Amino acid sequence: MAISRNLVRYLLQAAAFGVAAGLAIGVLWPKLGPQSPPRIASQAPQADRAPPSPPTANSFAPAVERAAPAVVNIYSTKVVTRPYNPLLDDPLFQRFFGRAPVPRQRLESSLGSGVLLQAGGYIVTNHHVIAEADEVEVALRDGRSAKARVLGSDALTDLALLQIDVADAPVIAPGDDRQVRIGDLVLAIGNPFGVGQTVTLGVVGAVGRAAPGISAVNDFIQTDAAINPGNSGGALINANGELIGINTAIYSRSGGSEGIGFAVPISLVRQITAQLREYGEVPRGWLGIELQELTPQLAASLGLDAQTGALVAGVYRASPAARAGVQPGDLLLAIDDHAFERAREALAVLAALPRDKEVTLTLQRGGRRIRTSATTIRQPD
Repeated sequence: MAISRNLVRYLLQAAAFGVAAGLAIGVLWPKLGPQSPPRIASQAPQADRAPPSPPTANSFAPAVERAAPAVVNIYSTKVVTRPYNPLLDDPLFQRFFGRAPVPRQRLESSLGSGVLLQAGGYIVTNHHVIAEADEVEVALRDGRSAKARVLGSDALTDLALLQIDVADAPVIAPGDDRQVRIGDLVLAIGNPFGVGQTVTLGVVGAVGRAAPGISAVNDFIQTDAAINPGNSGGALINANGELIGINTAIYSRSGGSEGIGFAVPISLVRQITAQLREYGEVPRGWLGIELQELTPQLAASLGLDAQTGALVAGVYRASPAARAGVQPGDLLLAIDDHAFERAREALAVLAALPRDKEVTLTLQRGGRRIRTSATTIRQPD
């Protein structure tokens, strides 16, 4: 009897365990078992679905690809002759002191950049890049190279025009510097330090900028795009890849880029290169006047009441201005009908004067106003 009771109890426990296990499996099986594939609400064809939007990214690669082929590297060389030294060049002195002969001539090379401005292989660069060069070599981005001819050069604006004989040479797209605004994004393309073509990015920091001591141009585009040695003569382009200026100079205390670079605007580049192509020079008139800005301190020391005009800092001997009676300390108020308030405006008027032109100069000397005439000549070397 006891065995029967134990057996019944065992069977009841087993049955209860089986029921509990079945309930557990029924509840947990959907999560533990294999997952059925997700149901798709719509089975519309792929072509009817809107394509995913591409990720947005700011890139100036299209602008660079448009302009960079027309930017070239320029390598100029010249032979520099050292003056004869009767002591150092004496063979007896060299043997006595065991000194090796010092060559009187050496080859000096410089690097720069240029821009293919017009069809026919016409390249604009800086005057200081090719000044006094005996040989100029131009290397294109596609690997071709050619000897260049210097068609003309202008030291005053620091521009020069070269030409190469290369078939199908690329030409840069011209822009309009009159549309340039402060804050516009710009790119400088050139050959800094001879490392090869390089692109730097910046913004326009100022327009109509003068750079005293660097160039007589008073309409520079100022930018913080890095311009280093070797970038001279390279392109300053806008976001569309159009040429708006020729990189010319930097303001630097260390010799490297410090965020202040200057580019000659394309409108002036076109004007100068057209004259260089036709005449080989800029037929600019010269009066022989040196000007400087008038400050309140200078006006007070010279007894001048006027606060506008350009102060005559110097007059060259036997120059047209000297023959016209212009003296240092005079205040230049106008040239013909061009009145101006600052010296930079007067310099722009003087730089645009042709040769053999008679002009009327309006001056102030002390409390007197003087009018005199002078005729421009070709600037002496």
